[in-house]
Amino acid sequence: MVERSFYHAFMDDASELTETQKKLLAATERLIYAGGIAATGMDRIVKESGVARKTIYRYYRDKDELVADALAKRDVRWMDWFIAASGKADTPAGRLLATFDALEQWFFTPDFRGCAFINAAGEIGDPGDPIREVAKEHKVKLHTYLRQLAEEYGADDPDELASEFLILIDGAITVALVLEKKEAAREAQKLARKLLRE
Repeated sequence: MVERSFYHAFMDDASELTETQKKLLAATERLIYAGGIAATGMDRIVKESGVARKTIYRYYRDKDELVADALAKRDVRWMDWFIAASGKADTPAGRLLATFDALEQWFFTPDFRGCAFINAAGEIGDPGDPIREVAKEHKVKLHTYLRQLAEEYGADDPDELASEFLILIDGAITVALVLEKKEAAREAQKLARKLLRE
């Protein structure tokens, strides 16, 4: 079981930001991931971050822009972690299957609350909203990485295999959260093995 918080383990990529921005984005991400966007008001963000409301509006026009930026930073960290965690395997097939080993590691972290991007997209109705756009971009990046692995594997149709793996990954994340089945990653990996055999 992995005891270290996923959030804290991967919150060190933002060296170009001011300390104030780092505190603000860290608190915003933590709050929206734990409780949702709608349930997280600006007063709570001010209190948790220790950043004055006036200062926040110096950096961001509104809460949506702040949330979108917090999610964009999480996207970079999450993808870096996921690529590093799954890229340790020696073979292309092994790297594809290792994506589920990475998920299992994540599912057992104390602060696991599902996919922050699916959660955010589910709260925002407008497809053109910046928050939805960040969520979509995250899934596009994930698909692109899976396609790269599928190409290395020599799949007849790398796009199709990447899409199938993306569905298995997002399905495992959802089952792990909603049904509290931490073993969902292993079950998805079994299905992935069948795809590779075919």
